[in-house]
Amino acid sequence: MSTHRDSAGRIFWGLLIILFGVLLLLDQLDKLDFGRVISRYWPLLLILVGLWQLITNNFRNTGGPLLLIVLGVIFELGKLEILGRSAWHYVWPLLIILVGLWIVFGALGRRTPSSTPGVKEGSLDAFAIFSGLNRRIDAPDFRGGKATAIMGGIDLDLRGAALAEGAATVDLSAIMGGITVRVPRHWRVDMDARPLLGGVEDKHTYEPGAQGGGTLHVKASAILGGIEIKD
Repeated sequence: MSTHRDSAGRIFWGLLIILFGVLLLLDQLDKLDFGRVISRYWPLLLILVGLWQLITNNFRNTGGPLLLIVLGVIFELGKLEILGRSAWHYVWPLLIILVGLWIVFGALGRRTPSSTPGVKEGSLDAFAIFSGLNRRIDAPDFRGGKATAIMGGIDLDLRGAALAEGAATVDLSAIMGGITVRVPRHWRVDMDARPLLGGVEDKHTYEPGAQGGGTLHVKASAILGGIEIKD
């Protein structure tokens, strides 16, 4: 699946580069004004990227791609002077609404029947908004959990913990904020990243050790923010 997705991505960006080159060539042949075309139609790129992400992800994790498409449509309507006011007057309210919907539906979709509210021994439940949070977890039976940073920062240290049954899953969401997670080197890290105008980096180095290891599954979503996994 990952190989197919990588190939599809290379084809998509390759076609975009070819289109860029064709437009430049037509500009050199005086068939069109390259600068005017790019200035007028650049929002279509956002729409194309959003559609590509929807298709390659089999229409799963639709929040980010739909946000790109909506932004592209709004900007393009502004460029075509269909909107009566500047497109920016519409972008930020819609962006706030879409981020809120992304949080709500993401939380509803990730609940499981066996989940219980609140914080329990060996679990993670961290939330920071307009603030910073540092947490060190030394649980001998860490079972995963979730962390959300909105316009704030979260620093998690799991280097003193041990994985319950050799595996755990953490769900990380950074919205105009940042999350840093430090994990032991004898843990494997399995990353599922969904960045949107943000970044997700896995700087962890896996080194098998004599002590019990395991696999930490990371689901990372970053919107205008950053998530980093390191030692």
